[in-house]
Amino acid sequence: MDLKLKGKRALVTGSSQGLGYATALGLALEGCVVAINSRDADKISAAAAKISSDTGTRVLGLVGDLEDPDVPTRLVNEADRLLDGLDILVTNAGGPPAGAFESFDEAAWQKALDLTLMSHVRLIKAALPFLRRSDSASVLTITSITVKQPIPNLVLSNSIRAATVGLTKSLALELGRDGIRFNSILPAWTDTERVKELVTFRAKHNKTTVAAEIEKQAQDSPLGRIGTPEEFANAAVFLVSPAASYITGVMLSVDGGLYKGTL
Repeated sequence: MDLKLKGKRALVTGSSQGLGYATALGLALEGCVVAINSRDADKISAAAAKISSDTGTRVLGLVGDLEDPDVPTRLVNEADRLLDGLDILVTNAGGPPAGAFESFDEAAWQKALDLTLMSHVRLIKAALPFLRRSDSASVLTITSITVKQPIPNLVLSNSIRAATVGLTKSLALELGRDGIRFNSILPAWTDTERVKELVTFRAKHNKTTVAAEIEKQAQDSPLGRIGTPEEFANAAVFLVSPAASYITGVMLSVDGGLYKGTL
């Protein structure tokens, strides 16, 4: 299938590793020119060079911490200037820390809100003028299966990511007539640095090992394993592509069947 992505211009945030990196690589393989982002200058420079080398496609690395309220607008403006426009925005940010409800003070909640909700809000708001100029504008928010099925000791993520899904659906309804599609992907346990952090927390909490916690999680999936970043990226690249031109307002679980509900 031709996804009709060749020459499209994309900004993918939180993309020096994990799901963001895999998505940026997938877009570049389809011929997109891509701007990627991380708060770590060395990591994003290396990631951009690696994707460009592997795909032969132009990839730009942009530095900025999405917790900073001023950074999302700067990143979008830089991406538009360097790419000469913007067709695709993938909003991704690191997840908040694990822990029980009573372990977090109000400052921790505010920090999580800035990173896990407001980064999406600020990026999208800054990008709208540029996306309106595109003939195939698409926004993808990366959230989590926790919005459908809360995970123990992830109260910050369970709560705040649900707001991002509400935002995504609302914007799909509000801005569809402007020709901008909005979708979200809800990944479950995937082999990323973020998941390694979470299973390390679980292993310490449960007095087990990281390997035991990963195996336990794998067995909770009908497929008997956790996912790969590439499997996530395959879904993401399709959703943002012109090939998915009649798909908007979708919250797609990429979870290996982990979610047991019917809706």
